[in-house]
Amino acid sequence: MAVSPPPQPPPTRLLVVEDDDTIRETIAEALSSEGFEVDAVASGSTALERFKGSPDNPSCDLVLLDLMLPGVSGLDVCRYVRRRGFSTPIIVVSARDSETDRVVGLEIGADDYLVKPFGMRELVARCRALLRVSDCSAAAVSVTMQLRPEYYY
Repeated sequence: MAVSPPPQPPPTRLLVVEDDDTIRETIAEALSSEGFEVDAVASGSTALERFKGSPDNPSCDLVLLDLMLPGVSGLDVCRYVRRRGFSTPIIVVSARDSETDRVVGLEIGADDYLVKPFGMRELVARCRALLRVSDCSAAAVSVTMQLRPEYYY
């Protein structure tokens, strides 16, 4: 009897929100080549559509978010995602490089802030690091709920 290999986990889904076609395509190709499933969109309003569902079932595992988008800004997208209760990690990827810009992005709800231009290896490393932290947090909540169900209604 042949032993089948263990099932592979689904690919990690990333949402790239970037209005510059060249940058968006370059990021998407680099992340795809690293094994990520990439959904690349050009506007904040399209990004908002990805967060219409339940925070318990997000459409992506991590967001790469430009700030200067036409229409709905990246800050507004980040604010909306957090107010809806999504804990999906968000990395702001922006040319805005002042300390104030970085602090505002992080205080509104981004988990990391990367200034353009940046290296793709660094971007991939930051994505993987945030996904590790996210996975550990989810596992800790699950274990806590199993051990102490009286804390949860």
